[in-house]
Amino acid sequence: MKYFQFSFIFTAISLLIAGWWGHHLGGWGNAFNMIVIVLILGVLEVSLSFDNAVVNASVLKTWDEFWKKLFLTAGMLVAVFGMRLLFPLFIVAQTADMSLADVWRLALNNPSEYSAKLIAHNAEISLFGGVFLLLVFLNFIFDKEREVHWLGDLERRLGLLGRVKTIPVFLSLLAIVVTLSLVAEEQKLAVLMAGLWGMIIYIGVDIVSTMIESEEDDPALGNMIKRGSIGGFLYLEVLDASFSFDGVIGAFAITKDIIIIMLGLGIGAMFVRSLTIFLVEKETLDEYIFLEHGAHYAIGILALIMLLSVKVHIPEIVTGLIGAVMIVLSLWSSIRHKRSSKG
Repeated sequence: MKYFQFSFIFTAISLLIAGWWGHHLGGWGNAFNMIVIVLILGVLEVSLSFDNAVVNASVLKTWDEFWKKLFLTAGMLVAVFGMRLLFPLFIVAQTADMSLADVWRLALNNPSEYSAKLIAHNAEISLFGGVFLLLVFLNFIFDKEREVHWLGDLERRLGLLGRVKTIPVFLSLLAIVVTLSLVAEEQKLAVLMAGLWGMIIYIGVDIVSTMIESEEDDPALGNMIKRGSIGGFLYLEVLDASFSFDGVIGAFAITKDIIIIMLGLGIGAMFVRSLTIFLVEKETLDEYIFLEHGAHYAIGILALIMLLSVKVHIPEIVTGLIGAVMIVLSLWSSIRHKRSSKG
């Protein structure tokens, strides 16, 4: 329970703020409603991002304490306040040619219009996040050096295809082309650019990480970086951003109040942080060897859902349930494997 103490404190403070905000807007009845909505949003975010915690833990487990603490402190501030609050404001500001201050006032004073402006650009947001997550999934599936295989021969054969290093990029470009056929003609250029930026950022972060790792033979740099890097830090930040897109957009189906959305999604993000720490320090991924696989398959399904959502709305509860099912199946397989190994 110690791993989740700060998250429960954060939740209590957030609920108090939600109650005060609701009372400020409409009395005690509204305060109660706001508290309930914040709780619902928190549960929604945790269900959508559980696989995010598993993937974060799979990366962080090899890092030294400096980089772990940096991501779990400064990185989580970016996740909670940057992606859940500032990024939606930035999207609306850029597309509506408004300043951030004007967008903030719009979000507070006319939340329905703010929501409409953000949702109007759902196709660009979905393709950007979908392509990034697709590359995460494909590079995991086509990893020829991976020794643990959840699906046996199928994964081994896919891993062998990984000898052709351009396969993930080729399939991602193909996904962009297919997705463009689902959007209106006037949206195609903006959606195309969003998808390409998803690829550019993923590849760019990978380049930075690879360049830093290649310099670790330098003792001074090696002592500073050890088993972590700015490349890995950026990778996890963008990964978290991609996971948060559907939560941010989906939150507007529940409430248009930007303060309540930030509080609810912030609670979810803090519990994901606590879960990540728990998985790393308890070395759960080493004990349950297929959890990482389940998380990546959930990422692949989420990527597909985000690509489809440029045309068709898929309820967030479906996304969350699919992710949860993949995690549960991989956990069950891990327990069976563990028992058979002991036997």
